[in-house]
Amino acid sequence: MVRALFVEFPNDPGAWTVDDAYLFGSDIYVAPLMENTKGRQVYLPSGKWIDYQTGKTYNRGWNDIEAGEIPCIILVRNGAVIPHAKLAQSTDKIDWSNIDLNVYGDEPTANGLVCLPTDNKLVQVEVSKKGTAYELEKGTIKGVKYQVK
Repeated sequence: MVRALFVEFPNDPGAWTVDDAYLFGSDIYVAPLMENTKGRQVYLPSGKWIDYQTGKTYNRGWNDIEAGEIPCIILVRNGAVIPHAKLAQSTDKIDWSNIDLNVYGDEPTANGLVCLPTDNKLVQVEVSKKGTAYELEKGTIKGVKYQVK
């Protein structure tokens, strides 16, 4: 689940030089702040990357990125769907029957994965843009209500 950039991007020479950032899954890029600073330079592999905190888009190559409220650089791959459950007091109180599917970027279709602790099955979800909104095309789970954002 957590891995070095060169594992996902073996043909990108720049990815082999990065030793202070990692991928969380295939769609989330994490670049911790190593010092008491508000931002840092980050190398991004091919494609567009969306700042999880600000929504700003960055392209391949070296970028100067400032952290948001969370003191870490967190980026999401363009075309990714990241599931979110409502905040709960503890993990055993999470309402898994209502999940928000947050779409990142501007692709006509976006994909993501959902795995509920109740059945431990990995389900691929796909959403498609219909006008200005996205609609779920694939990946329903019995008893789960999705809201695509």
